[in-house]
Amino acid sequence: MRRLSTTLAALTLAGAGLLVTTVPAGAATTAAATVKCEAGWGSLPKVSTDTAYRSLLDVRAGRHECYDRLVFDVQGIGDRPIGYRVEYVDRLRQDGSGDEIPVGGHAILAVRVAAPSYDTSTGEPRYPGHAGQPLPGVDLTGFRTFQDTRFASSFEGDTLIGLGVRARLPFRVFQERNRIVVDVAHTW
Repeated sequence: MRRLSTTLAALTLAGAGLLVTTVPAGAATTAAATVKCEAGWGSLPKVSTDTAYRSLLDVRAGRHECYDRLVFDVQGIGDRPIGYRVEYVDRLRQDGSGDEIPVGGHAILAVRVAAPSYDTSTGEPRYPGHAGQPLPGVDLTGFRTFQDTRFASSFEGDTLIGLGVRARLPFRVFQERNRIVVDVAHTW
């Protein structure tokens, strides 16, 4: 009988110890799962003027916890820079003609990447964008910030795209290998 009492007491204490250690661990897991979205990026123009001028191959979009992302895939260039200019505009205008291209959303980001949509040596098309049309293969269903994309032009070595967003929100732009990445925060 004494052996059974000792065993039960040991099991009870062990169970209590597990309970005590699991509650804080569970709380820590919940805290770690809560993402703190800080976007001190600002909404002023972002510019990089150095460039290697390689062809634009693809544009794709992705959703993240704190921001929506647009990625420009450029023909492999190693560590060489890709120029860009990203800024909020009142209207998106096609290079060359100056024609206005309507873009849905409450704010428009003009994204200019120093990567033409054609092969720089042959002039053959590489990225199938057409002026005034949504970006091929970019589906914004379920996005919190992105509302529309429009191909504006590929003119004199640059490709211009309009990105319609729900408000004038902070954004960042950076190069990652042969990609230009544009992130727009969900909130301030």
